[in-house]
Amino acid sequence: MPLSKGGTARLGIRARLAGGFAAVLTLIVLLTAIGIDQVKRIDRNLTTINDINGVKMRHAIDWRGSVHDRAILLRDMTLVTDPDELQDIQAHFQRLIDDYQEASQGMNGVVSDHGANAREARLLEIIDDQANQTNALAGRIIGERNRDNVAAARRILLDEAGPAFFQWLDDINAFINYQEAETARDTASARDTASGFQLLMLALCLAALLIGTLIAFLLSRQLLRELGAEPHEVKAFAEAIGRGELVVDGKLRDGDRRSIMAAQVAMARQLQDIVAQVRTAAESVASNSEQIASGNGELASRTEQQASALSQTASAMEELNATVSQNTSNAEQASRESEEAASLATRGGQAVQQVTETMAKLDESAGEIASITSTIDEIAFQTNILALNASVEAARAGEHGRGFAVVASEVRNLAQKSATAAQEISDRIARNGERVKHGNARAAEASQATEEIVATIERVSRIMQEISEASAEQRAGVQETGTAVTQMDRVTQQNAALVQESASSADNLSQHARQLMTAMSAFRLPGQPPADARDDAPRAGSAQTTSRDASHPATSPRREPDWADF
Repeated sequence: MPLSKGGTARLGIRARLAGGFAAVLTLIVLLTAIGIDQVKRIDRNLTTINDINGVKMRHAIDWRGSVHDRAILLRDMTLVTDPDELQDIQAHFQRLIDDYQEASQGMNGVVSDHGANAREARLLEIIDDQANQTNALAGRIIGERNRDNVAAARRILLDEAGPAFFQWLDDINAFINYQEAETARDTASARDTASGFQLLMLALCLAALLIGTLIAFLLSRQLLRELGAEPHEVKAFAEAIGRGELVVDGKLRDGDRRSIMAAQVAMARQLQDIVAQVRTAAESVASNSEQIASGNGELASRTEQQASALSQTASAMEELNATVSQNTSNAEQASRESEEAASLATRGGQAVQQVTETMAKLDESAGEIASITSTIDEIAFQTNILALNASVEAARAGEHGRGFAVVASEVRNLAQKSATAAQEISDRIARNGERVKHGNARAAEASQATEEIVATIERVSRIMQEISEASAEQRAGVQETGTAVTQMDRVTQQNAALVQESASSADNLSQHARQLMTAMSAFRLPGQPPADARDDAPRAGSAQTTSRDASHPATSPRREPDWADF
């Protein structure tokens, strides 16, 4: 709840309007509630008349019709003589009994659903007792008539059943009369309620009009006191302030210090001081922002130059990194090639060693073959001697030993060929032995040279390995240096962008300050020249600002460099 200057609690306009409308709405709700209650009372009376009393009366009338018609049928039973006609009368009598039972079921249903007062319950009990007695007499008459004892049936009808039917009809008529009385009473109550409802509605409507009028008068009086003037006067004063005419003085009532009009007058006086202060501050901000924009422009230019140099350095470091990486790759490739050459030389030395061993084995085999050849030569020599002896013996034998002489001659020829072949084999083995010895000497020299090559290649491989490791360390150092330069380049670029943004912000600040000065010029203070004279000052200021902008190109919008081109 807002507090006034005096410290007393006052309800707001919303609360007061809400209270007034709440009072009116309360009256409407009360009127509606009373109307609904009266309508419900009328509805209950009508429901009782139509749905309860009317239904009970209809069932009672059905009872009366059934009883009356059965009494007539009993009389007819004692008068007719035709059996077929008697049978039709009895069938009609049974249908009337069924109709009475159906009406009794309906009556019991109504009583069960809506209840019955003591008078109704007593009347229904009397009707049931009389129905039981009369039905018993009717049964006796029908029995006597079926036995063709017409005189007995007539005597029972005249002496007992007739008076019983009349009493039964009187009891039913008493119940119908009671229901008619109840219906009349409920109808009168409904009419009284409707008549009272009309008078009550008229009285409540009149009270609602009086209360609503009083609330409207009080609310309008309080609102006028809160506004301090007529609404159009308050609106005109607010529009004058909105146009910047702070020299307009509002008209206040005597002693008015708390109304909206009084608050607007006080606000106009405070706005005069605020506008004067803001105008002075705006001029100072405009001058300082122009100086900041000029300094930011020069700083942006130097930052761009530094960023360009760093970009070139970063590019050179990338090229150096690529060269060192290529050297490292070449050194690693050379190291792998030297390792493969050492492996090949080692396998070559092993092959030469195997050749040397093979030549030694060939020399041993040549010696063995020479020994075998000597043996063959000796065998050929002995065979030749034996062949000569055989020839001599064949010559001694004469004609009988001619065939043996031929065989001995062939054996001798074979022995000579064997000796010649053995001699040739021996000569060739001798020459091969010399060649094997010469090959062993060359193989030994090749094995020694291969061992020296292997040792040399291993030394070269170690040197290349050291070169590769040194190149890898150099590449890592160059990469770290390149990363640092790249980070410096990125930071410098960010700084350049920030300087550009700062220059742009300073330029915008200067423009906003000029716009603020122009906006403040819309307010006219006491003792200030007219609007036409005031309009010339901003134009002069704009011309000076334009000349300052031309002399300081750093304040103009600057295109950010495309750092991806470096």
